Amino acid sequence: MGVYTEYFQKSKVFLYPLLEYRKGLTHVPKQTYCSWEDVYSIEDRMFLCLYKTPMNASFEKFIAKNIMPNKYFEDHIVLENNRHLFVFNFNSLKFDYDNFVAGKYSKYSVDSKVKILDFFGTDDKVSEYIQGFLSPDSSHEEYAEYLDVDIESLIDVYEICTPPDLVKETLIDNNYLLVRLLKDTSISLSKTK
Repeated sequence: MGVYTEYFQKSKVFLYPLLEYRKGLTHVPKQTYCSWEDVYSIEDRMFLCLYKTPMNASFEKFIAKNIMPNKYFEDHIVLENNRHLFVFNFNSLKFDYDNFVAGKYSKYSVDSKVKILDFFGTDDKVSEYIQGFLSPDSSHEEYAEYLDVDIESLIDVYEICTPPDLVKETLIDNNYLLVRLLKDTSISLSKTK
């Protein structure tokens, strides 16, 4: 299999497939997040998909067919520069979401593991890594050798994939908040007669 050592956006791998979309959709998120600074915290258990595309007929059709009917869909927020943020409520997936935040991917429910494995398929290197992250038993020896540690140390830790970096998993978009604040608190300076 090999050892994967680079950081990747964990929510894209361990949360996005839980939406049950198939690969090959006409639009895919530019990035995914599990919190939004000053809007949604980790405790809210929201999953955020950021798309960067103009609102055109193709994207409207995609939203109507894929996003709006999704059982987890909660909100669509239009941001500046052709960016669209879709918010999905994962409170019904509390067990798996909390294991995601803790970096305990092997503890995911069988149902969620199946959804993730189905999403990534079985044909390539990525799917091998994902399988190892979800069921690390068969990978401990290889990782122990690569990291030059006792296999018992890895068995104690158990997980072979690092927890999510919650800073990188947080959307920071102060422009949206400023515009909203100004709109909500604006005072009209026009003269009234």
